[in-house]
Amino acid sequence: MATQVVLLERVENLGNMGDVVSVRPGYARNYLLPQKKALRASKENIAYFEAQKKVLAAENDKRRTVAEKVAKKLDGIKAPLIRQASEAGQLYGSVTSRDIAEQVSAASGEKLERSMVQMNQNFKSIGLFNVDIVLHPEVKVSVVVNIARSAEEAETQAKTGKALIADESQAGRKKAEESNEDALAGVLEADALEATREREAAETAEESEEAAESAAKSKARAERKKARKSDEAEAGDAEENAEE
Repeated sequence: MATQVVLLERVENLGNMGDVVSVRPGYARNYLLPQKKALRASKENIAYFEAQKKVLAAENDKRRTVAEKVAKKLDGIKAPLIRQASEAGQLYGSVTSRDIAEQVSAASGEKLERSMVQMNQNFKSIGLFNVDIVLHPEVKVSVVVNIARSAEEAETQAKTGKALIADESQAGRKKAEESNEDALAGVLEADALEATREREAAETAEESEEAAESAAKSKARAERKKARKSDEAEAGDAEENAEE
């Protein structure tokens, strides 16, 4: 069964200050109420909110103004975070919201709480990642977390704007492509050589066949000529015998 609450400040994806909304009991009990972001929507609490509305709005405006000033200091920050990782760039350890809050605080000089860090992903490799810092319900700023294996690597990533592992992977892919091209060239060269050999063998066989055929024709002609001479000789002998 849903629980109705009255919001004391804007809550993202839920509502603005003064809105009465229905939420899951666990969400109200474990987050909204203890964080003083809402009150149960009883008649007494709604009456209290209406009586304090101007005061609450003024306090909210003051906190928002302070948050906007901090946001300007955080804008454009690339906070380095050194972690152990494999050669492929996979992290051995985890990165928590507390780690990010501490590094962004050190880089900006502003004290941040871990609850301000909005982590929408688990970081599993080195690189540059955008992380939202919620300074106020109405003020959010994006910072860059620069996860690297060393300070030198973090500096290089900050200058180039991309993870070193991407360059290494690209270089690896290029090398593999070049290797494949060389292998392909070798295969093509071997195929061409084999084709040449086959063509030469075919030409040699054809020449041999032609030579054999020519020799056979010559032999046949010689035999026919010899036969004619033999016939002529026999005819001459027969004629001489007849005259005698």
